Amino acid sequence: MTNRSPLIRVTAMPTDLNPYGGVFGGWLMSQMALGAGSLASREGEGKAVVVSASDFAFPGAMQVGDELSVYCEITATGNTSLTVEAEAIARTRNGTAETKVAQGTFKFVLLDDEDKPRPVRMAAEAANPVPENDA
Repeated sequence: MTNRSPLIRVTAMPTDLNPYGGVFGGWLMSQMALGAGSLASREGEGKAVVVSASDFAFPGAMQVGDELSVYCEITATGNTSLTVEAEAIARTRNGTAETKVAQGTFKFVLLDDEDKPRPVRMAAEAANPVPENDA
């Protein structure tokens, strides 16, 4: 990930556990979806809904009290869609040790005011419009 500012930072609580005492993978995925959706909505300048999630891996484990940071990056754009890669990093509660605990890819479709797919117009493009050729 090139942008290392987390989109989400949250502490895992006892209600986020699986029956074996570790943090539930579904909770990790939901936090990643929240972070990815925040980036897609901000950069896509409007409503963005997740239409698929893929390529998930859970290379590490996380415990109650660990702090989760979710980092996201837009890796592809389509006519009406954005693909966002998300990475979840856990930091131990009582220290600085960090572990990658999950990674995955989300695809979002941008919607207009009538909930119909609309073309992608990125915030960076709006700030730096491409000049039109007058010829």
